[in-house]
Amino acid sequence: MAKPVRIGAQAALAHLPLWRASDGRDAIERDLHFSDFAEAFGFMARIALVAEKMDHHPEWSNVYSRVHVLLTTHEADGVTERDVALAKAIDLAAS
Repeated sequence: MAKPVRIGAQAALAHLPLWRASDGRDAIERDLHFSDFAEAFGFMARIALVAEKMDHHPEWSNVYSRVHVLLTTHEADGVTERDVALAKAIDLAAS
């Protein structure tokens, strides 16, 4: 498989209004809020299946009803179309 092409956070954000650039690295991030822990954890489980199918995994954390997601493509050392695709899947699952 070819190495993903780095497009950069700013190019990605043109298509992702709910996301922001991460400070200090070429990455995008979003904070999501749910009604409780079960809803937040259920969301993470659904996205884990999508991410596994895409073979592209987020950096994320969960505290009770909050989920923080950071996306970057490590082998490209920055944001690629793979991050945009996963971000769109996250947006769809969260809506």
